[in-house]
Amino acid sequence: MSKIVVAGVSVDTGHFIGGQRVYSAETFSDHSPIDGAFLGEISRGGAGEVDLAVAAARAAFPGWAKTPRIERARIMHAIADGVEARLEELAQVETHDNGALIRSHRRGVMPRVAHNFRFFADWLLNELHHDPFETRGHTNVVSWDPSGVAVLITPWNAPLMLASWKIAPALASGDTVILKPAEWTPLSASLLCDIAKEAGLPDGVFNVVQGLGNEAGAALVAHPGISRISFTGSVPTAKLVARAAADNLTPCSLELGGKSPLIVMEDADLELAATLAAEQYDNAGQVCLAGTRLLVHEKVREDFVVAFKERVSKIVQGDPRVEGTDIGPQIHEKQFTKILGYIDRAKTAGAQIEIGGSANGDLGGLYIHPTLILHAAPGSEILTDEVFGPVLTLQTFSTDEEAILMANGTEFGLAAVLVSGNRERAERISEQLVAGTTWVNCFFVRDLRAPFGGARKSGVGREGGSWSFDFYSELKNTVFSPNGWRD
Repeated sequence: MSKIVVAGVSVDTGHFIGGQRVYSAETFSDHSPIDGAFLGEISRGGAGEVDLAVAAARAAFPGWAKTPRIERARIMHAIADGVEARLEELAQVETHDNGALIRSHRRGVMPRVAHNFRFFADWLLNELHHDPFETRGHTNVVSWDPSGVAVLITPWNAPLMLASWKIAPALASGDTVILKPAEWTPLSASLLCDIAKEAGLPDGVFNVVQGLGNEAGAALVAHPGISRISFTGSVPTAKLVARAAADNLTPCSLELGGKSPLIVMEDADLELAATLAAEQYDNAGQVCLAGTRLLVHEKVREDFVVAFKERVSKIVQGDPRVEGTDIGPQIHEKQFTKILGYIDRAKTAGAQIEIGGSANGDLGGLYIHPTLILHAAPGSEILTDEVFGPVLTLQTFSTDEEAILMANGTEFGLAAVLVSGNRERAERISEQLVAGTTWVNCFFVRDLRAPFGGARKSGVGREGGSWSFDFYSELKNTVFSPNGWRD
């Protein structure tokens, strides 16, 4: 047995396979991004642990697949109850592990984890059906059959919440699950294992393999015994996942990066626009949906910049364990260095740093000042690459057509934000934006009934509502003839 204590919470450092803890001979270190504190050594899984997990999940699949919908939903609600009962523990552990705000974990993120389980449990019972339809007197009946073992690979910026977006619909669909959490944030997944077991989830239905992406992750996505892969992460890693999956023709859902625009029209409420723009620094800029490219009409540029700088001046950067903090650290030294590299190269190329542009020397560690970059050269990397940090750029446009061209001028298409005072204009422009989600005069409003995903290199597939069940299930149509019946 191997456990560590984080923020007063006992966390098991092993894998969770077949309802039991399994430990590897090798480990990897976990450190807090807040202050670099050593949190513990985590079991480092590889092909052997992956084989065990796949075997356990495959063995549990027939029983879970045959479990009545109402029982699946009951257990999922019990998992949600367990999350809510341990909400403060989960919030504390997650904050120490990934550096996101304790207040966000308490008020939004962990309650959303519970909501995700409840939502898909209820959708399974109340919404997942298709009315029979007739074809030349024959009756078509559509069903969602469990597909098998689902492998879920999740990121570090909102570890448990993003994992639950995948775990919940997979379990509701009748699939068994193997989760590989990000190696930089392994702890909350371990706590979820305890919660699931206490909720009565049968052994082998939910498994967690800890480890590195190029070891445990690579072995999982290449395994011939799995039926689905759902991955959230970077485009380069997604390509590796897709190549490995291709050998077994394993269906993949890929939720990838973004370089989203935030468009401010000349008829916009500039106070609202400045507030929404400042919100793009949320989670230290580590949000794939963030509108990091500020596209502002030339007529209101100066007034917008004044309002924006006033908003940013009120942002409190510091220890995320303190309720009053607005922005915490970057996740890891590698990410910290990468972000500063983007800023330095932009400066060298002639761009102007209007706000920030450096590490926060007062705090030390992995903290970077919220940054705004002006006058970047068209096509430069700061305008095209996903930086994934507290770095925004600002460009101007003069016509609606120019704004649309600039907004769509990347290889991504995950999200967009549009701020306008004219509804007809906003509707016309939003129709032409290449984005999986467009927010008009708002940001980050997320409803699980809506499809979520991206266009272009921002992903393949959609999550949410019946779209999630379509992916995790084998959709089947059974056609009944009106003839041949003896009863």
